Order: sequence, then structure tokens, then C-alpha cells
Amino acid sequence: RQFPGCGNIVTFSQFLFIAVEGFIFEANFGRKRPAIPIRNYFIMVAMFFTVSVVNNYALNLNIAMPLHMIFRSGSLIASMALGIIILKKRYSVSKYTSIALVSLGIFTCTFMSAKQVASDSSLNQEDGPQVFLWWLLGIAALTFALLMSARMGIFQETLYQKFGKHSKEALFYNHALPLPGFLLLAPNIYQHAVLFNQSELFQVPVVGLTLPIMWFYLLMNVITQYVCIRGVFILTTECTSLTVTLVVTLRKFVSLIFSILYFQNPFTGWHWLGTAFVFVGTLMYTEVWNSLGPFLARCRRRRPKQE
Repeated sequence: RQFPGCGNIVTFSQFLFIAVEGFIFEANFGRKRPAIPIRNYFIMVAMFFTVSVVNNYALNLNIAMPLHMIFRSGSLIASMALGIIILKKRYSVSKYTSIALVSLGIFTCTFMSAKQVASDSSLNQEDGPQVFLWWLLGIAALTFALLMSARMGIFQETLYQKFGKHSKEALFYNHALPLPGFLLLAPNIYQHAVLFNQSELFQVPVVGLTLPIMWFYLLMNVITQYVCIRGVFILTTECTSLTVTLVVTLRKFVSLIFSILYFQNPFTGWHWLGTAFVFVGTLMYTEVWNSLGPFLARCRRRRPKQE
């Protein structure tokens, strides 16, 4: 919020931390050979790095964080579309209905955000068209990242089927191999490191260490991101891709609600309606309702009888 363009230094710090941890504990200081051929990781990493960078730059293109979260929640649409095109899959009517709901929800939120951008830019008629064009470019960037992320998921699922599931290894190589790519972003990273150094000082509780508050925020972000991404990679080896998508989408929903309430981001009734469409469609797609009935029935059978 203080430095909207700091996405690159945040991503670089996350990648560096996870790569160092994986190099020590997973790769055994480079002595352990990967179970999946390294060339496959290079392909996966190219997609992973591209998605991360494009999503970061979208925030610089008049894309609000709530819209950013909701738009990325449409990963089910991209996964289904690419599944039909690449894997020649076919789905039931309920699946198509759920995807239609998710699409409608994203369209509603996108359209209402477009009206907000247009009304804000109308205050300055000279900059208005330029602001709106940057917003359209942001939407295009999010769309590209969404499709690329879905393609990466299909590629990763194919690798796991062929070579077995190795979540810790994939986590390490997905974060270690892209590190040289951050050299292209070095000026931007250095610029924000200087800005972070100039932020107000903050004394860390318990430890008593004093440092610029932005570096403290970055440290907390890196630690929580490590816990999050490691959980997701483990989940990919234990559950189906649909379950992983559902869990990640619901996590985004919690992040969305927190962002709205804590940071007081603008969110209208139309945005709430669009959000409801997105997550009801997600639940329909994963057929939670069908599995919920038998689960509740089992719970009732296990309930002790009253005397």
C-alpha cells in the first residue's frame, strides 16, 4: 500500500529464501540428483516466473487488489478451457454451469471496477483515457497470467504422472532456477530496497531489534509465503487438482475479505454479488454438495442415541 510497485522485491525475497532453504535441506548442497529431469523444471520455471512477474506488474496498471484476487480466482475457467483444448476433456452440464457462474462473477466485478476507474479518471479529463487504457492493459495482463498458470498446472500434473510426485523437489527448483531472471529486474529491486531503508524505524517485539518497518513487513511476508507455498506443493501430491484449486480459491476468498475489511478497499453490492457467483460456481465445480450429503449422513449415524 505504501509502495504499490514493490512486487518485484517481494517476489525476489520469497524466491531467494525458498531456494536457499531447499538447497540446504532438499538438494543437500547440490549433491542430490533430481528425480524429474532438470529440462522439465526449466520449462515449468519459465511459466512460473512469467506468471509471477506479470501478476506483479498488473498492480501497477490501475488494478485494485480485490479485483486482482477475484480475477485470479477464475483459474477454474482457464483450467477447463485448456483441458478441453489440450487434453480433449469433456465435462458434465453441471461443470459448464459452474464455469458460467464463475465467468459471470468475474465479469460483474471487472465491469464495476471499470466504472470506478472511469469515474475516477473523469476528474481529470486529460488523463482519463490514458488511465482507462492502462487499466485495460492490466486486465489483459491478468488474463494472460491466468491462462499461463493453468497451462503450468497441466504441465505439472503430466510430470507427476510420468515421474512420480516430488513436492519438495519441485518447490526448490521452481524457486531456485528463476533467480538469474531477477537480474533483469535488478534496477527496480534496488530502487525499492533504497525506499525500504528510508521507511520509519520499527522495534521488533520480543527480539528488541530496530529496523525499517518495510523490511519487517517483507520478512513477515517471506515467512508466511513459505508456509503457504509449501502447503500448496504438498497438497498437489496428496489431493486431486480440483481439490487443490478449491482450497487455493477459498484461501483467496479469505484474503479478499481481509483486504476489504482491514484496508477499507472500495467494494460495492455488485462486487459482493460477483464474488458470490465466483465461489458458488467453484463449489459447484468441485461437487462439494454431493459429498456433503453422505458425510452428514455418516455423522448422524455415529451420533450416540439419547436414553
